[in-house]
Amino acid sequence: MITHLQDTTTLHNGVKMPWFGLGVFKIEEGQELVDAVKFAITHGYRSIDTAAIYANEKSVGQGIREGLQEAGIPREALFVTSKVWNADLGYEETLAAYETSLQKLGLDYLDLYLIHWPVAGKYKEAWRALETLYQAGKVKAIGVSNFQVHHLKDLMEDAEIVPMVNQVEYHPRLTQQEVQAFCREHGIQMEAWSPLMQGQLLDHPVLQELARKYGKSVAQIILRWDLQNGVVTIPKSTKPDRIAENADVFNFALTEEDMARISALNENLRVGPDPDNFDF
Repeated sequence: MITHLQDTTTLHNGVKMPWFGLGVFKIEEGQELVDAVKFAITHGYRSIDTAAIYANEKSVGQGIREGLQEAGIPREALFVTSKVWNADLGYEETLAAYETSLQKLGLDYLDLYLIHWPVAGKYKEAWRALETLYQAGKVKAIGVSNFQVHHLKDLMEDAEIVPMVNQVEYHPRLTQQEVQAFCREHGIQMEAWSPLMQGQLLDHPVLQELARKYGKSVAQIILRWDLQNGVVTIPKSTKPDRIAENADVFNFALTEEDMARISALNENLRVGPDPDNFDF
């Protein structure tokens, strides 16, 4: 039972990863982002997720430094994730991209580094680079993002290390059951991006009904559903009240029946690109 914002799941290499974190997708560099990251850390968040393509790693890094200082906690208390972008997928290119991300963030290491998208013909060399970084002790854990089962199988044919995390679009309208079953079978921790379907689920009648039943917001119902399904979640916001509200999901539990009702909303509907059909 996950009962605290700082509760962790243990990845298959023994590294502890918080179940809950702050996502910063589509938030531009600037003071608003610095303040959001700092607020999250001072209010108990211990996981921050960014990516090279978000073009905001400098502000995220500044927010991390200010947040750590204000909260009076060491760097080791925080779990920081970034991702290598498609243009940098390749052995040497990925190694260089990692260093660039570190430089922008102003950090000595990342806790988790992910391949952002499964670009055909490129992700295996990128994975080899991630394995090199991991084996050299430069990153605590490595994983992938947006990988479907066939991508994972293909990667693992040649990989020395099984990915520790697979971060995918995941919400009540896209439950990714096949991917989750494969991840569970192979000890890969699944993580949700866009857990609230970019706001498109907030007026769903079933979710609104459950929100009334539990005295919670629709967002809190969805985020609790993530956690009870064993999925790490990283909702995005820059608003302090929303950042605090999103994290207020540790004082209640959904019944099995209500969990099933939410899962039954699945339509295999994506709000983001299809990992089997993207052109970037």
